[in-house]
Amino acid sequence: MIRVVLADDQALVRAGLRALLDDQDDIEVVGEAANGREAIDVVKTQRPDLVLMDIRMPELDGLAATRTIAADSALADTKVVILTTFDLDEYVFEAVRTGASGFLVKDTEPTELLQGVRAVARGDALLSPGVTKRLIAEFATRSRETTPTRKLDPLTEREREVVALVGEGLSNDEIAERLVMSPATAKTHVSRAMIKLHARDRAQLVVLAYETGLVRPGWSA
Repeated sequence: MIRVVLADDQALVRAGLRALLDDQDDIEVVGEAANGREAIDVVKTQRPDLVLMDIRMPELDGLAATRTIAADSALADTKVVILTTFDLDEYVFEAVRTGASGFLVKDTEPTELLQGVRAVARGDALLSPGVTKRLIAEFATRSRETTPTRKLDPLTEREREVVALVGEGLSNDEIAERLVMSPATAKTHVSRAMIKLHARDRAQLVVLAYETGLVRPGWSA
């Protein structure tokens, strides 16, 4: 069972999300919050698998709440997915840098939202395809210029290749096809890279891929 907390200051949005999620056999909404402070408290109490987090909320916004949750080692198993609208895109990259596992646009189709929840719960990142990939690339570039770094030194050449493909937004199956290996081997390389780079999840690998210059917008590994 995937346990979810909803954090949004609009009760109607929370009610709609709860109705959708609770209707699924494998998903259960275990808490709600109307602001960032409430979200942190509910997450600490319920220890959910995933939080759907709005950005603009009173008292404490979603970015600050995400940063607090991601920094708490006791909540390492809780993933945060940012709920956003297109006018909030400038916050997306910062959200991922501070610990979010990705984001969903609020007008996402219900089936896509459910797929996204399940994907993050199993350890994937909502960073592709389409608009998400383009936004991460754009704001990674805007955030900072890449500089020479030794962050990637612990990686083998194959692991660098895999991280570059993660940065492109490829799934394990797609990486396996690109590099002619089994999906299980691709997953192993991703897991080892995360351990070596101290990355919380795939989303953090994407950030590192862009920040270190391993991947640049428009490139194809």
